[in-house]
Amino acid sequence: MSEPTTPTPPHVLFDVAGKTVVVTGGSRGIGRMIAGGFVAAGAEVVIASRKAAAVDAAVAELSAFGTCSGLAADLSTEEGARIFAEAVAADHDRVHVLVNNAGATWGAPLAEHDTASWERVLDLNVQGVFHTTKFFLPMLEAASTAEDPARVINIGSIDGIHVPVLESYSYSASKAAVHQLTRHLARHLAPGITVNAVAPGPFESKMMAATLDAFGEQIAASAPLKRIGRPDDMAGVTLFLASRAGSYLTGAIIPVDGGIATVG
Repeated sequence: MSEPTTPTPPHVLFDVAGKTVVVTGGSRGIGRMIAGGFVAAGAEVVIASRKAAAVDAAVAELSAFGTCSGLAADLSTEEGARIFAEAVAADHDRVHVLVNNAGATWGAPLAEHDTASWERVLDLNVQGVFHTTKFFLPMLEAASTAEDPARVINIGSIDGIHVPVLESYSYSASKAAVHQLTRHLARHLAPGITVNAVAPGPFESKMMAATLDAFGEQIAASAPLKRIGRPDDMAGVTLFLASRAGSYLTGAIIPVDGGIATVG
């Protein structure tokens, strides 16, 4: 019988210090929660957002807690994703973790859901994830080792798991696509890169602001865990996926929703 394995201490198991982490859509909302978690944990974080002013403000705030820089980028086009990857590569020869969080939503009655609304949402939420991952592959591969693969973490949604109440057809379809794209990429990028998705439920963000203002108490009451998500909930799951603790997980879709989509 083999000798018992010495347990890995938690400070090693969940360590991400010194890793280079890129978070798209990292200036606010869920992306800001994720970026903040990585900065506080000692990673070197690069955030991206469409608006330079929003990037600058977030970088100034996060830099008080660790190492953070940022770039303005439009990831809704293949060219925008390429330009962003090249800008990151100019300063970083390797990226250990890519968090594809940038996204858009849209809600309207069925008759008002036109082609433009579908293109606006799917171009960023689906093609943006694909093209950004594609252009970051050389940096991810450079960071990967047999013991510590590079990581891609895609931000989906519970709206891609269950049917939402609101008429957000293009958004829910895009997030279901992100979940399947995650599985597909996980198969083809293994073993050097893990690809997983986080499917958030209700969190306080600009995207959710109007919904939470109108229905926040009801949403919290309907959740099995009886609350809205907190920043640490989102930071915690992404830190797990990026650390040694999550190195044997790929192709998973993890709901972080207080049980709404799974046991609600």
